[in-house]
Amino acid sequence: MNAVKDYGAADSDPVRGEGPAEPAAANDNAIVSSSVRPGRSVEGRMLARLLTYLGDPALEFVLWTGERVAPPGVAKPVAAVCIHDRAALYGLLADPQVRFGDSFSEGRITVEGDLVGLLETVYRAATAAATAGSGRFSVVRRSVELLRRRHANTLPGSRDNIHHHYDIGNQFYALWLGKTMAYTCAYYPTPSATLDEAQVAKMDHVCRKLRLQPGETVVEAGCGWGTLAAHMARHYGVKVRAFNISREQVAFAREKAEREGLGSQVEYVLDDYRNIAGKYDAFVSVGMLEHVGVENYTGLGKVISRCLGNSGRGLIHSIGRNRPGTMHPWIEKRIFPGAHPPSLSEMMQIFEPWNLSILDVENIRLHYARTLRHWLGLYEKAADQVEKMFDSQFVRMWRLYLAGSIAGFTTGTLQLFQVVFAPGESNDVPWTRDYIYAR
Repeated sequence: MNAVKDYGAADSDPVRGEGPAEPAAANDNAIVSSSVRPGRSVEGRMLARLLTYLGDPALEFVLWTGERVAPPGVAKPVAAVCIHDRAALYGLLADPQVRFGDSFSEGRITVEGDLVGLLETVYRAATAAATAGSGRFSVVRRSVELLRRRHANTLPGSRDNIHHHYDIGNQFYALWLGKTMAYTCAYYPTPSATLDEAQVAKMDHVCRKLRLQPGETVVEAGCGWGTLAAHMARHYGVKVRAFNISREQVAFAREKAEREGLGSQVEYVLDDYRNIAGKYDAFVSVGMLEHVGVENYTGLGKVISRCLGNSGRGLIHSIGRNRPGTMHPWIEKRIFPGAHPPSLSEMMQIFEPWNLSILDVENIRLHYARTLRHWLGLYEKAADQVEKMFDSQFVRMWRLYLAGSIAGFTTGTLQLFQVVFAPGESNDVPWTRDYIYAR
């Protein structure tokens, strides 16, 4: 399903203005009792309990009546969450992870102050609660989690998932990805590096880790708009076969390669990674693993093992997390269907069954936070153009997605792993790590 057609629709029609007298989640025991200030409305008391449940973070709620609710002792909240109608409040209480994003996109919830700071505050509170193992999740909230429909990564399911996110127009992405059209974490060799400089540095960082040599063959799984494949061919003299199931991206990459005289060195294949065949000197995947699904990791490892045989080397670059978990449900539902950022333990299901040896692991999550800040800055400058392409709801939805992603990386909720590996029997492995940084 195309994201443009389904980007913000709530599971039921939104109710403007007055809502039901009693919300379905009002008795949710996940929201524990707390001291309530005299004179507060019923809605204010609900929000006070929600703040207590969250660990009393430094944020404030503002109701449509003008009533303001903040934790005791918080003189200067990071930001204020303004709730503009009763139905938006009840949705927030019933399913905050999904309904906050939907109501924000619809303009029924707005934020006064720093949106990224607000999300960082909430993420830290959620992480603290999860780490403490407080057990305050109610039967109601657990049921909501179980009822969420996950997007499968079967062959047809993967095509639908990728179409939902990537095939919404190259023109849209060109507004804020920079000249490289690289939609993955950049690598900032210096704090002052620009977005485009950092994306080129990321590609060189990957190529050095792969120790590419002229005349070698490389297979890439999930090539985006073809930037890395073209970079490897142009600057490292290799031949590349790059696989992708996004029609718009492949068409863009093919046209650009022909225009730049790289048609004989790079082949962009419109097909799923599962159908990769042939032997290669190197395997690389940057930003695709998030879309594979853990249930398919062993199959991906089989493809890699078949491609490399007893020699060669590979690199997988992926968003991840410190322990197994699921993608934020609003992001998975509205932005990235089928996405799953794996932990390192989950990633081992790719390597262990096929005797693939891990050579190097690097975590560059703060580089992704900086990349996203650059993207968000460019996005905000282009917001009027985005609204003309879609509408104001779409603008707010993607603003929240980019801001939330920044918060995910700055708080450590998300990680960015680069894993270098080789067949277990291969002794063609580096003696030191100098090769990564030597110029």
